[in-house]
Amino acid sequence: MNAQNTQDTPFTVAGVELSSRLIMGTGGLTDLAMLERALTASGTELTTVALRRFAPGRAASSPDGDASSGGRPQDSLYGILRRNGIRVLPNTAGCYTARDALLTAELGREALETDWVKLEVIADEDTLLPDGVELLDATEKLVRRGFTVFTYTSDDPVLALRLEDAGASAVMPLGAPIGTGLGILNPHNIELIASRASVPVVLDAGIGTASEAALAMELGCDAVLLASAVTRARDPVAMAQAMKHAVQAGRLARGAGRIARRTHALASSPMAGRIVPADDDAPRGDWPARSVAEAAGEPLSGGEPAPDCGTAASSDASRSPEASQGTAQRESGADSERATSSYPAPRDVLDDPAPGGSPIR
Repeated sequence: MNAQNTQDTPFTVAGVELSSRLIMGTGGLTDLAMLERALTASGTELTTVALRRFAPGRAASSPDGDASSGGRPQDSLYGILRRNGIRVLPNTAGCYTARDALLTAELGREALETDWVKLEVIADEDTLLPDGVELLDATEKLVRRGFTVFTYTSDDPVLALRLEDAGASAVMPLGAPIGTGLGILNPHNIELIASRASVPVVLDAGIGTASEAALAMELGCDAVLLASAVTRARDPVAMAQAMKHAVQAGRLARGAGRIARRTHALASSPMAGRIVPADDDAPRGDWPARSVAEAAGEPLSGGEPAPDCGTAASSDASRSPEASQGTAQRESGADSERATSSYPAPRDVLDDPAPGGSPIR
C-alpha cells in the first residue's frame, strides 16, 4: 500500500478483488433484520455461513435456502446476502475429521454453486482449536477436487506454510479460540505468518473489539474475519461500523510505518527560547522562572531591575533552624541514595560541560 495515499489497494484473494478487508460471519444473531443492518454497516463483501443454515437443493434455484425462512426468499439469510451483493463463503463448521469436512464442502458446492469453502476441522469441543493433521489432509484433498480453500488454522507459522504448500488460497490463523474475545494472544506469531506467507493471511477468531482488529492489520494481515464481536455486542450495528473503521485504520497505519520503539524519552519540542536560570551558580532548587532577557539583566516591564529572588543564601536565611536541619537530612539521604544506586545519575544538558569545558547554555 502506498503510504502517501489514503485509498487502499483492493483485497485480492483467489483472483477476486474485494474493496473491503473485513469478512463477516453470521453466527450468534438470530434476528435477521438486525443481522442485515450489521452486515450493511460493516461494508463487508464476503460473509461466511455454516452449511447447516441452508437447505441443500433449494438454495441453488432460489435464495430461500435458509431452512428457518418459511420459504420467503426476501426473509432468508441467503436472500439478505444476495440482496446486498455479499458473496457467500460456506464453511465446514462442526467437522472433526477430514472426511466430514470433504462431505460438507461437496454439499456446499452443490447447494450454493461455489467452489469457495472456509475449511474448519476442529480437534475438540472444549477448545474448538484446529486439528492440524486432519486440516492438512483435508486441504490437500479439497484442492485436488477443485475447491478454493480458505483454511482456518492455529497461530503456528510452520503449519501455516504447510497449508500454503498444500494449495490453500488463504490461511486464516486464529487470534484466540473461537468466541472467547481474548484478542490476539500471540501477536509475534501472527506477524511471522503474515511476513512469510505468499497467500493472503486473514486473522480469524478471538477478536473482541475494534482495537484488536486494528492490531491484526498493523501486524501485516491482509484481512480480518469476525462474527461474535459484532453479533454478540450490545449494539451490533455500531460495533460493525467500528470494526469497519478499525480495519481501515490498521491497514493505513501499517502502510504509514510506526515510529521505532525507544528505551529513553526523545523530546519533540525545540530547545530554542527555553527558560534559563537567573544565576548560573545557584542550586537547581533555587532557580526562579525568569526569561532569557531577564537573565541578561534587562529591566522588567515596570522599568525596575529584576529582583534578586533566588540565591542559596537568601533562601537558607529565610528558613527556621528546624526546617534547615530537616532539609539537610533529606539532602544527605538523597546524596547517599545516589551514591549507592546501581543506575547512573540523571544527565542534564544544562549541567553537562561542553567539549571546551564550559557549561552548555
